[in-house]
Amino acid sequence: MLFDKRLLKNLDFILLIVVLGMTALGVVFVYGATKSSPLAAGDPLSFFKRQLLSAILGVFLMLVAISSDYQVFQRMSGILYWGNIGMLGLVLLIGRSVSGAQAWIRLGPLSFQPSEFSKLLVIMTLANHLAEKEDIQSLGGLISPLVHVAVPMGLILLQNDLGTALVFLAVLLGMLYAAGARVRDLLILVGSGAIASPLVYFFCLKDYQRARLLIFINPYRDPLGEGYNVIQSTIAIGSGRFFGKGLFHGTQGQLNFLPAHHTDFIFSVVGEELGFIGAAIILLGFLFIISRSLAAAAQAKDDYGRLICSGVASMLLFHVMVNVGMTMSIMPVTGIPLPFMSYGGSSLMANLAAMGLVLSIHMRRQRILF
Repeated sequence: MLFDKRLLKNLDFILLIVVLGMTALGVVFVYGATKSSPLAAGDPLSFFKRQLLSAILGVFLMLVAISSDYQVFQRMSGILYWGNIGMLGLVLLIGRSVSGAQAWIRLGPLSFQPSEFSKLLVIMTLANHLAEKEDIQSLGGLISPLVHVAVPMGLILLQNDLGTALVFLAVLLGMLYAAGARVRDLLILVGSGAIASPLVYFFCLKDYQRARLLIFINPYRDPLGEGYNVIQSTIAIGSGRFFGKGLFHGTQGQLNFLPAHHTDFIFSVVGEELGFIGAAIILLGFLFIISRSLAAAAQAKDDYGRLICSGVASMLLFHVMVNVGMTMSIMPVTGIPLPFMSYGGSSLMANLAAMGLVLSIHMRRQRILF
């Protein structure tokens, strides 16, 4: 079906502009964080070029999502779910390992991380599952949504990617609440997880994952080892003070004292170079995107669209809380990227595609156009 231009009058142009602005800022900060990086392998612009290319591809995916009727994806939910399972299973067979996680697939000179796209696919298929489910307001009614998410989540845990698996839990809880699940039942699920956490800690986590949790409690117990990143991050953010040291003039990031400053700790670079003012503006940008996504959920014309918007908002909120929290040593380091800002093509493209879906749902909120 051809795109109906009358829909453009319903497009949330302000949200679109903010998302594009955050993406552009992310590309700028990746450039600044990597132009003097020893990891550039001879080309100081290699990270910048790849992030810029990912941004262009991500914007294309966002425009495709905006121009597509999102209800088409609801009819494809079965294909999307099992395709997601197959993709994650393929990673375990042919994926390559980076930073301890076997989560990447290489296609010629390019590589991508299927788990990043899996988040969006789980949101889309879980939205259909919940939209068709009638007994969500009982503890037993939560079993099938739990199983729906547990299968891809289990495959990601087998990839040794704990951070992404935790995102699935946040998305599940957010979407169950939006679907009408009782708060009491959700608290029972959270409480059950808390009771089981010691077993997970001792029998499921790797040594380095347990070390990260201990370092979260006291980074200075290993200041030159596991605690080094967090300590350098807090130094970077604190040294930025109120107005920052100026774009590209930070010392912790530019002199490479802060490891992973273009990925997990990109917010530390923002805090150092733009100070409290710049960091606050970035956080307000995320607040705007999340609140606008929730507004799109409230105005959606059907349960499927409402649940997708709720899932995207839950995903973004969890990412921002954990990533920003870990840079300030109030959350454990889990390797969760900052949306639109951290270096990583798969994450950027998946997030832009997710925002395209939100914009599409909001644009089609009216059942009949006049």
